[in-house]
Amino acid sequence: MTPQALRIRRATVDDLAALRAIWLSMRLDADALENRLTEFQVVEHAGEVVGAIGFQTNRTAALLHGEGYADFSIADTARELFWERIRPLASHHGVFRLWTQENSPFWQHWGFHAATEEDFSRLPEEWKKTEGPWFTLELKNEDAVNTALENQFADFMTAETRQSAQVSEQARKIRVFLTAIFFAIGISAFAFAIYLFLRLKSAAH
Repeated sequence: MTPQALRIRRATVDDLAALRAIWLSMRLDADALENRLTEFQVVEHAGEVVGAIGFQTNRTAALLHGEGYADFSIADTARELFWERIRPLASHHGVFRLWTQENSPFWQHWGFHAATEEDFSRLPEEWKKTEGPWFTLELKNEDAVNTALENQFADFMTAETRQSAQVSEQARKIRVFLTAIFFAIGISAFAFAIYLFLRLKSAAH
């Protein structure tokens, strides 16, 4: 089967009958997966849905799940096309790490490995209740990204503090300048008042 003979697209409600048949054949919970229809990408051959895989996001993690095929002869070719779709989806959603319990050698070929204890500590709590082996693939180094973000935030706060200090200094200079002007105006007004008083007193004599 060539990739040109297959088409990948997002699942729609019109695909439910075909998807339920696939899920049931894979002994998956079709009722639960039906409620998560919008997570699925499907593969078509000759206008018929012959496979699907779910892509669920959870903050910076994404889960590949519910993979199944009506015809497993197209599975590896479909997986290549799914993988081409999943990578930009992951990038678009800001995903750092992919998770799956699908154990096909195909996914391991693309870098998925059995999750270590350290890896497992990064698995979202909502998914930890699912029993079975986990496989994971790091797309971006989360620690490095977080460190970079922390450094950017620190630089931003330093710049903000510096700018605030500059604004405060400018405000202080303006206050001093205005105080000097008001003082000068006050002295001038007082001197003018004395001048008028003396002049009026002199005119009275």
